[in-house]
Amino acid sequence: MEKSRVLVVGGTGYIGRRIVRASLAQGHPTLVLMRPEIGLDVDKLQMLLSFKAQGARLVEASLDDRAALVAAVRQADVVVSAMSGVHFRSHNLRLQHKLVEAIKEAGNVKRFIPSEFGMDPSRMGHALEPGRITFDEKMEIRRAIEEANIPRTYISANFFAAYSCPNLCQMRTLLPPKAKVQVYGNGNVEAIFVDEDDIATYTIKSIDDPRTLNKTIYLRPQENILSQNDVIAKWEKLSGKVLEKIHVPADEFLASMKDTDLANQVGVTHYYHIFYEGCLTNFEIGENEAEATLLYPEVQYTRMDDYMKIYL
Repeated sequence: MEKSRVLVVGGTGYIGRRIVRASLAQGHPTLVLMRPEIGLDVDKLQMLLSFKAQGARLVEASLDDRAALVAAVRQADVVVSAMSGVHFRSHNLRLQHKLVEAIKEAGNVKRFIPSEFGMDPSRMGHALEPGRITFDEKMEIRRAIEEANIPRTYISANFFAAYSCPNLCQMRTLLPPKAKVQVYGNGNVEAIFVDEDDIATYTIKSIDDPRTLNKTIYLRPQENILSQNDVIAKWEKLSGKVLEKIHVPADEFLASMKDTDLANQVGVTHYYHIFYEGCLTNFEIGENEAEATLLYPEVQYTRMDDYMKIYL
């Protein structure tokens, strides 16, 4: 079967660069949107040129230039948006709407993957302020996609491993704690940790698959469904160090966001839903949904034991 032509929007971002590499690795003709607004960001420009050297084609268009954006979209069969998310109503939300409008006008796209890649926003209607804005914005984009009858796949990738696993789920750091670790509640609520390169691999696997059309795809690598206690135990085994555990009750954890910046407040509410409510694992996958590791058992996903070894 001929592989779809893939246009990646946000290809220099944290997930976007991995999407580009996965698309090329899986043999898709790959286009990367190059926005004129790149200006003097030499790191992004060099990344784009490295993609070009690997076989991608750079397509120049501003998201604010409707005609150019529609022309770019018409060159692809599949559009993947990997524009980075933010924690408040944003410029990026407006740009996502512009992309949806361009896809609707172009009329040729067989599949659109919007920029989600986290918790499933359709299950977060009860989310606390101010963190719920991220879910509300994603649902706003979903409604626009569905009202435009654009074929789509939603990717729920759960927890990005680099942001949540080696730091033993601690906030405001990416490094493993040295002596003490905060444990949320009893530490037994399970979450799901996924290597970011694996997220990209599963995403690209899904784009030509009729089983994933108009569905939400959850990434649930079985061996990476872990409680915080599990993650801490894995690190203690790898490092040979035993950490002091400081258990934090739910009310105390929520109170910790008082008088802090908005980004921290959003992070606290998200962590509350994950580690106290279990929002990543407290539901069964149902109709119009599927699980990526069952669809693609050939993918050898990265286990968190191996992921954490590089931090030793």
